Amino acid sequence: MSVWKHLALLGRANSKESIEYILEALWRTRKTGLDAADRQIFGEMLQLSNDSDLDPLLVCLRILIRKCVYENAKKDEMQKLFPAEVQPELQRLLTLLLQKFQKEWREDIAKEDTANDRVILPQLRAMMWTRGNERSEIGDPAAITNLKHAPRSFKVMQHLAVKKRMCSSN
Repeated sequence: MSVWKHLALLGRANSKESIEYILEALWRTRKTGLDAADRQIFGEMLQLSNDSDLDPLLVCLRILIRKCVYENAKKDEMQKLFPAEVQPELQRLLTLLLQKFQKEWREDIAKEDTANDRVILPQLRAMMWTRGNERSEIGDPAAITNLKHAPRSFKVMQHLAVKKRMCSSN
């Protein structure tokens, strides 16, 4: 059985609102994972007799959410995300719901990225200052060059710092 066939379990939900609730809860818990209470609520909403049926469904929904948010899929692109075995009615419903939340979720990601950048910048400055002092040129911070294992946002900030330094030295 393909993992995507588990999406058919959403057909057991009593209402569109139940599926909305599931999607919102998956987004809300994207970093922490579902707790036992949410899993129980989902199981009741979907009338599942076995808790193990829930995990493959959640995997499918999280994949769809990620593609919708991180790849900024448009309506026609969203419909292409679904394999052929997913019923057309379910595809339409999930597409509508994903579109409904897409803007809000993308804004959440943008806010998180902005917050992460604010945290990284002071660290970068401190590292540059330390490196600059090692060269005995007081007040002339040097850029960090080894970025092999640095997070992407750190690399971007480092690149900007190097460009700024190059521009100011001209």
